Amino acid sequence: MSKIAIVTDSTAYLTPEQIADLPIRIVTTPVIVDGQTYNEGEDITPEEFYSKMRAAKDFPHTSQPRLGDVLTIHKELLDEGYDTVLNIYLSATISGINSTISAAARDIENQHVVVYDSQITVILMGQMVLTAGQMAKEGKSLDEIIARMDQLRASTDEYFIVNDLQHLVRGGRLSSTAGLLGSMLRIKPLLTFDESHKIVVAEKIRTLNRASARVEELFTEAVAAADYPLKAWVIDAGNPDEADVWQAELQKKFPDVTIERSFFGPAITTHIGEKAIALAWMRDPDRD
Repeated sequence: MSKIAIVTDSTAYLTPEQIADLPIRIVTTPVIVDGQTYNEGEDITPEEFYSKMRAAKDFPHTSQPRLGDVLTIHKELLDEGYDTVLNIYLSATISGINSTISAAARDIENQHVVVYDSQITVILMGQMVLTAGQMAKEGKSLDEIIARMDQLRASTDEYFIVNDLQHLVRGGRLSSTAGLLGSMLRIKPLLTFDESHKIVVAEKIRTLNRASARVEELFTEAVAAADYPLKAWVIDAGNPDEADVWQAELQKKFPDVTIERSFFGPAITTHIGEKAIALAWMRDPDRD
């Protein structure tokens, strides 16, 4: 029987406590601010990043996890007896890490390496990783784990409410003209992943209250349409109090849905901006 481990990147935003007893390893995502490189999840906290981003002279950016770091983890896992490694990374439309590891896998000896595109990021990917790790711990086969990943991946949905349109403009998501007009009109765009798994502007809404109400409408539709239990998360980028309130309100409105909290770390906040907030959901892996 194969001994299976899971490798993911830091944008899963999993805590050490969550993965403590599971065969999961996390490779960090470098974040560059004014020429200084920080390793997400290792030497910079989200709060420190928000502060540095506000003071930065240049727009912060990220690079994909270092191939050398990934290969080191694979070697360590092989030494620990893991002959099979399932890599679950953020969407290939966001990062090149999937193709990089797929190419490198051919040169990894004595270990079966599988690269799985989550087609998403943040805690939705994180939950997929946790589920895969738990199944691996229980001795499930690689085929069983991938089948479950396919099932969970097909159920994911997420809407971001973005506070600062300039991040979208600089990231190529909006034209400069649209960004300027949006800022003047205080538009709160809703971002989501489209069918090609790219981040797109789904709707442009005038106020934060209307934006959050629209997200709740979309979530209500999703709950009604699903023939399986859902699990949801309210995710914040440096506005935890606001997110806590929204979570509590949603939990009252949807008592049959498990609604938890998560956060956007430095790498994702680079692209969506501070004070963004989101509601994300997927099939509840613990209830079906």
